[in-house]
Amino acid sequence: MPTVSLTYQGSLRTEAVHEKSNNVLLTDAPTDNHGKGETFSPTDLVATAMISCMVTVMGILARKRNMNMGNVSSSVEKIMVNSPRRIGGMNIIITLSNHRLSMNERHLLEQTALNCPVAKSIHPDIQTHVKFVYN
Repeated sequence: MPTVSLTYQGSLRTEAVHEKSNNVLLTDAPTDNHGKGETFSPTDLVATAMISCMVTVMGILARKRNMNMGNVSSSVEKIMVNSPRRIGGMNIIITLSNHRLSMNERHLLEQTALNCPVAKSIHPDIQTHVKFVYN
């Protein structure tokens, strides 16, 4: 059984359906590549997958070890390059506030995030810079 089914909607838009949950996700080509840019582009989803995976595996570790991560938020800046057109880099910030983390726990969480499945699937030519902020 497929994980996701996708149909082309025309006008550089796709509709993806997550088969298990039936949730729907639309993508558009970005405005700098002939699209409307009204929703996520495929490369936006790669960047989103990266930060989502990083924060999720941190949460898994925190749950297993009964760590209080407090409030976690993150952002990613995707940097596109040409020749060929591709993601050239990502600047990621993960912020943890109102936490109760020791220095050792912070290190464990950071290493877990940096080694998440998506991070390990990203091509090494994509320069990824990650900053962890503790408030």
